[in-house]
Amino acid sequence: MTLRALVTGGGSGIGLATARAFADRGWRVACLDIAPPGDPFIGVTADVTDDAGVRTAVAEAAERLGGLDILVNNAGIGAQGTVEDNPDTEWARVLDVNVVGMVRVSRAALPYLRRSEHAAIVNTCSIAATAGLPDRALYSASKGAVLSLTLAMAADHVREGIRVNCVTPGTADTPWIGRLLASAADPEAERRALSARQPMGRLVTAEEVAAAIAYLAGPDARSTTGTVLAVDGGMHGLRLRPAN
Repeated sequence: MTLRALVTGGGSGIGLATARAFADRGWRVACLDIAPPGDPFIGVTADVTDDAGVRTAVAEAAERLGGLDILVNNAGIGAQGTVEDNPDTEWARVLDVNVVGMVRVSRAALPYLRRSEHAAIVNTCSIAATAGLPDRALYSASKGAVLSLTLAMAADHVREGIRVNCVTPGTADTPWIGRLLASAADPEAERRALSARQPMGRLVTAEEVAAAIAYLAGPDARSTTGTVLAVDGGMHGLRLRPAN
C-alpha cells in the first residue's frame, strides 16, 4: 500500500526521521516546515502559527501527493523554566506553536483525510505531559494539552474512519536537546544526568520515535485509536531501586 503522508516539522529531528521512515516503507511524503527538506520529499514552506499559510501549504501538499492519508503533527518548540520564569508573551508563543499549530494543520488536513480509506493522525507529545519534570512548566502544559487534544480528536473523528493517536517520547537526542546541552555549564554532566533519569540509561533516538509513529500511522495499527504510545526508555512506568 502506497500511503501519502504530511509531516510537520519535517526539516530536522523527529520529523525528518519520521519522513525517512515513511519513505523507507515506500510511502510518499511531504514535509511542512519553515525550512523543509528537499528530495526525496515534497517540501512545503509554512509557519504553523499562520493559518492562511498552513491552509495553502496543506492544499499544495495534498495536490502534489495526489491526496492525503496520514498527518503527523510534529512541529513544536521547547521552553524552560517554572511558572515564574516566562512572561505571558512566551506562554502565548509556545502554546500557539505546540497546541494551536496542531489545530490549524489538522483543520486544514481533515477534508483530505475524510476522502482516504486509510486515514490517520499522529501527534508528537512528550513524557512532560504525564511526568512532573523540573523547570518545564510551560512546555509541560503545552504537551498536556496535546495529549488531551489527541483523545478528543480520536473521539470526534472515529466514526469518520480517521484514527488519532500520539507518541510521548522521553528525552530524545534531537537538535533542540543539543542546543540545550550546549548552553549548560557542563554539557557532558548534563547529558549524563538526562540519560540517567531514563531507566534504560540513555537518550531516546529520533529514529526510535519515528518507528513508533510509523506503526501508529500504518495499516498494522488500523484498530488503534485514542492511544498514547510512550517511547521513553521506561520513564513513565518504571520505578527502579538505585543501582548498587
